[in-house]
Amino acid sequence: MLHGRGDEQTAVERLLDAARAGDSGILVIRGEPGAGKSALLRHAAERAGDLRTLRGAGVESEAELPFAALHLLLRGELGRLDALPEAQAEALRGALGLGALAPENRFLVGLAVLSLLAEIAGDGSLLCVVDDAQWVDQASLDALVFAARRLDAEGIALIFATRDAAEPAGLPELVLRGVDRAAATALLPADLAPAVRERILDEADGNPLALLELPAVLTPEQRAGRLAPYTKIPVTSRVRQAFLGQITALPEAAQLVLAVLAADDTGSLGVVLRACEEFGVGVGDLESARRARLVEVAGQEVSFRHPLIRPTAYQNVPLTTALAVHRALAGALDGREHADRRAWHLAAATAAPDEDVAAELVRVAERAQTRAGYAAMAAAYERAAELTPDPDLRSVRLAAAAVAASDGGRFEHAARLADRASDIGDPLALAHLLQVRAHVHVDKGAYAEAARVIVEGAGPIALLAPERAAYLYLEAIRCAWFGAAAGPALRAAELMPPVDVPLVGGALGLAEMMGGEAPKAVASMGRLLTDPDISGLGIPGRLFLAHVALASGRPSLADEVAARAVADCRARGMDGWLIVGLAARMQALACLGRYQDMIEAREDGTPLVGDPALLDGPLAFAHAELGDEERGRGGGGALGAWALGRLELALGRPEAALKAMEPVAGAAYAPFSLFMLPDRVEAALRVRDTSAAEALAGRYAEWAEAVGLPSALAVAARCAALVADDEERFALAVQLHEGGEQPQEEARTRLLYGEWLRRARRRAEARTQLRAALATFDRLGMSLWAERARAELRLTGDVPAAPRRADDPLSVLTAQERQVVRLAATGASNRDIAAQLYLSPRTVGYHLYKAYPKLGIAARSELAALVG
Repeated sequence: MLHGRGDEQTAVERLLDAARAGDSGILVIRGEPGAGKSALLRHAAERAGDLRTLRGAGVESEAELPFAALHLLLRGELGRLDALPEAQAEALRGALGLGALAPENRFLVGLAVLSLLAEIAGDGSLLCVVDDAQWVDQASLDALVFAARRLDAEGIALIFATRDAAEPAGLPELVLRGVDRAAATALLPADLAPAVRERILDEADGNPLALLELPAVLTPEQRAGRLAPYTKIPVTSRVRQAFLGQITALPEAAQLVLAVLAADDTGSLGVVLRACEEFGVGVGDLESARRARLVEVAGQEVSFRHPLIRPTAYQNVPLTTALAVHRALAGALDGREHADRRAWHLAAATAAPDEDVAAELVRVAERAQTRAGYAAMAAAYERAAELTPDPDLRSVRLAAAAVAASDGGRFEHAARLADRASDIGDPLALAHLLQVRAHVHVDKGAYAEAARVIVEGAGPIALLAPERAAYLYLEAIRCAWFGAAAGPALRAAELMPPVDVPLVGGALGLAEMMGGEAPKAVASMGRLLTDPDISGLGIPGRLFLAHVALASGRPSLADEVAARAVADCRARGMDGWLIVGLAARMQALACLGRYQDMIEAREDGTPLVGDPALLDGPLAFAHAELGDEERGRGGGGALGAWALGRLELALGRPEAALKAMEPVAGAAYAPFSLFMLPDRVEAALRVRDTSAAEALAGRYAEWAEAVGLPSALAVAARCAALVADDEERFALAVQLHEGGEQPQEEARTRLLYGEWLRRARRRAEARTQLRAALATFDRLGMSLWAERARAELRLTGDVPAAPRRADDPLSVLTAQERQVVRLAATGASNRDIAAQLYLSPRTVGYHLYKAYPKLGIAARSELAALVG
């Protein structure tokens, strides 16, 4: 019985009941040490009944070993790996060290974990409990959280227990506070004197472990009431003192065994005893600790009775003994599967710089990279740097640690590592450090600042490695472009080394555009886009190509290139670049009017990258275009400003629209200051600022004529028609839009042309344009613009139909259901769909089961005809 935890037990049991019913659920139990987290996990396992149960735990000394905790959790089920798709099975085997090292693919490992858990749950529901999650290695935690966020209808209950404010974050939580006084009293022995009882109740502060352990160390005299005064200290320290008293009561040999066990991270009785042989202690001394109820032995496994005993036992021995213990454990570990553990124990046993040990850790980092363990890779390089005697090599390894942390999406830590790499002479490492520092700003949406960081720091690299510097200046121009910062872009172009790098022409074109030279810029970028061979480009280069395509009025090409880059980032587990890739793709989709696809891309990326600020602007733009006023006002950056401007324009508030777009209006041809020019033309005319409208229309026309593409020329003709009040240009704009790739802009043109015709009292012709505009707005889900078209139609005497999206039969589905249905309509199996969408096959089936009645169909065979 758990005293004082009735509500918490009910929450756990509710999760188990849901799993039995086929629904999946996640719970993170948080609390201070001794709060009862482990007891609740045991309660869950006891109540699981017919549920299959997997148990795992974090071990503090294993926190830098990639996938150590995952191996502990899944080790009894690895025989099922053959049931997974081959690529997933290969990735998980490689991650766990069971097969050939697979190419880095962190997300595929997460998907494999999800698929394996679903496979296990296929025999009946499943309970997974992970204790001490604050010590789970980052690679395991990433894979488990990835799976947790994708759980839906597998019948899996996944419960983590962790410390306050520790990972995992962003999942449903249950926070354990101290138990009430009545429950606390019930946990105390009956033979305590009243004053002693009150003293312990006060000291324990509702902590169940303290309530159980503090009385156990009292002498008979103390239990009777003879207690010395005390100073109030945190309850965890009190409990550790109680455990320390039990440890120091043992013979020194038994205390040494406990120190070895505390430093061990395998839980293997054989490993612990082999290490103990170095000190002349052994199984008899371990038995003393077992009789004292400090450790538990089950078969060939040995563990501490409570997690707090481990640090207490470790800290009980002198530093020299702790170093010797780690060296003994390194010697006790043999075989390739223990190579990383052996290296980390050698590092823990080394107090001074040692190149041999540092080199071992570099090999650990290289293995971690192969297994997509970026956090472990960063940690290994960082510790290797600390043990490296040579200052230059130390800085190079710190730079490698910074890059790994950045690639893993941990930008602040990456920046701290970069700051520690001083006086570095290697140009490649220098370039990596500069890019890491810039990426910290990119992650926050501060593109302009990122560009300035690169421009100010790339000079020394240009002298040593001009080609590498060219790529840095290229990145600076890209950041300046999206930050609407012409100054850094022009300075980067000025400093660009004269090297033959494929993307330099495109970079110079962007800089020229920001300098107001649209025709020259488009010519420079056009040469790059004539035959864009991306086969030899890395992720940054391909994303840059996407930006050049967007600036050249080719959003479809930008989307194609960005989508492929995003897929590669997923496959390689590159969180940092995945965020940038998602932003690039959402920006391209914004220009294509594919707003629901923008939201789906963002939602699909959430389990992978969390909630970065960089994606706030694109997401706000999508919501604004879809008529969600509240969420359309939540974005930052240039795209957020454009979103707000278009929202205000759709709501009939031109003055507010101009004010919203003003912060990024100054840059001549930065991406969204360029694309918002037509909106500013319309808003300026509605507030009767004709001269401003003429100037804005002229700037847009200069770019459109240089680009020469029908979509761009159509919008330029629309702007000219508005400024000149010219029907002929309206008609030209409509004609140019035909067959174009921007339906939202064609609808806007037809709406404005219809308004013009209606004011000219040509109502029948106006209705033709307005009905076409309305149909497109409805199809795209642009409800505010659709309402404007309906209002105009009513003024012509027409009675428009109620809001609908007649051309989108999938509009009744959720975003996830739409993705599943579209893939199912192509003939893909549930298993194929699951692999593409990072879901379990059972969840795919569940979404289809929910979608069929909404779509009015009964079988999968009907999907192809419906989706078309």
